[in-house]
Amino acid sequence: MAKRIILYNLAEHVTDEQFKAYVTSEKGPLIESLPSVKKYELVRIIGAAAGKIPYKYVGIVHLKSLDEFEEKAAKTQKYQDFLKKFIPMVTDLQILSGEEIY
Repeated sequence: MAKRIILYNLAEHVTDEQFKAYVTSEKGPLIESLPSVKKYELVRIIGAAAGKIPYKYVGIVHLKSLDEFEEKAAKTQKYQDFLKKFIPMVTDLQILSGEEIY
């Protein structure tokens, strides 16, 4: 199964509480409604074995197909509008794509 892993921190002007409200009311439902998306998870990191937490948030998008997501979801106006709202809310954004091994 394909995965998209999104690592990021919140911008200084966004609180954890504000972001949680945004994710539960807008972002989560929107991502789960996109073509090829099977499931969306968001994890707020609260500890790290090495001590320093490099990314406070980890989004995991379970996909039927990365190609289908890129062709049918990422190019939609709905997704582009989401990005315009989301990008200013975060810093240190990393978007990774991969395949589940186990």
